[in-house]
Amino acid sequence: MQVIRVTEEWQRAGVHYVRVEGMLKEFPDITLAMEFDTDTPDTRYTLVLEGNMPVATVRLHVLDEHTGKIERVVTVGSARKKGYGALAMKEAEAWLKDLGISHIVVTSRTVAVGFYEKLGYTPDWTKTGGEGDFRLVLVEKEI
Repeated sequence: MQVIRVTEEWQRAGVHYVRVEGMLKEFPDITLAMEFDTDTPDTRYTLVLEGNMPVATVRLHVLDEHTGKIERVVTVGSARKKGYGALAMKEAEAWLKDLGISHIVVTSRTVAVGFYEKLGYTPDWTKTGGEGDFRLVLVEKEI
């Protein structure tokens, strides 16, 4: 297994594969344009490979000098519950820390809050939104 800070185009292709497999195939109302609507060539990702196959990814942004945001946390269905998402998250946190970030926020689906709590995040139930499969809550962590 390999955890990568994405810097090359072939790695970005792995990110795209995971996001298509993990989101578009599971949620038919999400279009390709919606899933990649805010990506730019400079968007930062971590990627987990199991052998030759991409299995998990995380997108990260610097919001200000102290705050980073993690989003688009996705693991392909066949690789879930094996710790790959946690590995992608830990590398994203390390990268943000290397960039001088001390506070991380994630807009989590409510069904995934337990995953983030295991990683040390605290939900703020006063900050919620969305509906259906995408009921959301903000989770945050100091690093």
